[in-house]
Amino acid sequence: MRLKSDQRVRGTFPSKKRSPKKARYSFKKQLLWLIILLPVLWIGYREINNYFVAPQAIFVLGGATGREDFAAEFAQQHPNLPVWVSGGSNPEYTYGVFSDAGINLKQVHIDREAVDTVTNFTTLVDELKAKGIHSVYLITSDYHMSRARAIGEIVFGSRGIYIRPIAVRSDQAAEPWQKAVRDGGRAILWVTTGYSGSTLKQQFHPH
Repeated sequence: MRLKSDQRVRGTFPSKKRSPKKARYSFKKQLLWLIILLPVLWIGYREINNYFVAPQAIFVLGGATGREDFAAEFAQQHPNLPVWVSGGSNPEYTYGVFSDAGINLKQVHIDREAVDTVTNFTTLVDELKAKGIHSVYLITSDYHMSRARAIGEIVFGSRGIYIRPIAVRSDQAAEPWQKAVRDGGRAILWVTTGYSGSTLKQQFHPH
C-alpha cells in the first residue's frame, strides 16, 4: 500500500523538539537584554519626567572651590531656592562666597558628613525627602558629572527625587567610566542594604 505524499513528508521529517540547552541559552539571552534595557528605560522615564518637575533646591558637591563659586552665582539667579553643599571647603570659605554673592545665609546648608561622592548623596537624600523636595539642580565639575549623575539617579531616584545637572567647566579630562560603574554598584548596595561601602573603599583606596 502506497503512502500518501503528506504521510511520507510527515514520516520523513519528524517535528523538531527544542533542546534544553538551546532553551536555557534563549532564556539567558532574554534575561541579558532585560538587564540592559531596564536601566535605559528607567533613565529615559526619569529624563522625561524631569522636565515637568521644577527644581526646589540647589545641591552642590564639594571637592573644588570653583563649584561653590559657580553655585553662588547660580543661586543669584534662583534667589528663592535653598542651597545644600555636601562636603567641600571649610564652612568659613563657603559662607563667605555665598555672602559675597548676596545670598541669605539662612538658605545655605553645609553638610560635612560625606567622605566621597556616594556619601554626598546618601547622607542628605532622606533630609531632602523629609523637606518635601522632589527635584534639585545638581552642581559639580564637568569631568565629575557622569559619575555623580549615575549615583544620584540611583540614590535620589530611590526616594523619588529628580536631578537637573548643571556642570561647572574645568580643564580636567573626564573620569574613567570604571569609577561610575564602581560607585553605581555602591549606590545600589546602599539602596538595598543601607550600607554605602565607604569603609571598604577607604580600606583598599585610602587616597
